[in-house]
Amino acid sequence: MTPAQPNNPLHGLTLERMLTELVARYGWATLGRRVSIRCFNHEPSVASSLKFLRRTPWAREQVEALYLESLRR
Repeated sequence: MTPAQPNNPLHGLTLERMLTELVARYGWATLGRRVSIRCFNHEPSVASSLKFLRRTPWAREQVEALYLESLRR
């Protein structure tokens, strides 16, 4: 069992939940401008974006950073 991570705001959140909340907050067009990746700008869908983000660490880091920024606002 993994220990609790009280100082990690992403602990327990799935990538799907983060992405869904970001899309609801910003929409695909704004999300595509904030994080410039093709799966947000060309025929976007949650499924294709999740597939890409799970394989691409730099893109996932950008999405996580944007999610954390949106929590601060």
